[in-house]
Amino acid sequence: MKRSVAAVALGTALVMSGCSEPGPAEEAAPAAAEAAADVAADRPATAPATTSRKLPPALPAAPGAPPFAVIYPGGEPTKPVTQAQGPQGPGGILEFTTDADPETVVAFYRQRADAAGLKAINAMSQGDARGYSAGDGAEGGKLMTVIATPIEGKTSVQLDWTNGR
Repeated sequence: MKRSVAAVALGTALVMSGCSEPGPAEEAAPAAAEAAADVAADRPATAPATTSRKLPPALPAAPGAPPFAVIYPGGEPTKPVTQAQGPQGPGGILEFTTDADPETVVAFYRQRADAAGLKAINAMSQGDARGYSAGDGAEGGKLMTVIATPIEGKTSVQLDWTNGR
């Protein structure tokens, strides 16, 4: 449970860091900083691109979602997707479970981000949980964060994205 809370706090802070208006990110920042202090990157932020490989087919996380915001194959949503239009453009949050392990889930999203031209921002490993965030580097640009945490024989995944202005 402690891992899940730290992972969600870190993910929320990463996604909200792209927002230009004050909001929950500022409130979540201390918790995220505390969680980040316990987190060690599991690989360098400059991983080689995997765009030469064909991407596995996947369903969009929501209507109009960018190509990097998809449901992991076989993933089962645990809640309806949350979509919003904000200063950074359209975005959303999807929570789901899958039988795949966290490392495999994060590798899948890293590949999707690379193919979409997003650059790694952060990677984390805390116990068995894994996380990854990427963006296009533009002000108000595209962002994606995925956090995968093992729970009761499955993996719980939170996928957050912003499609940019």
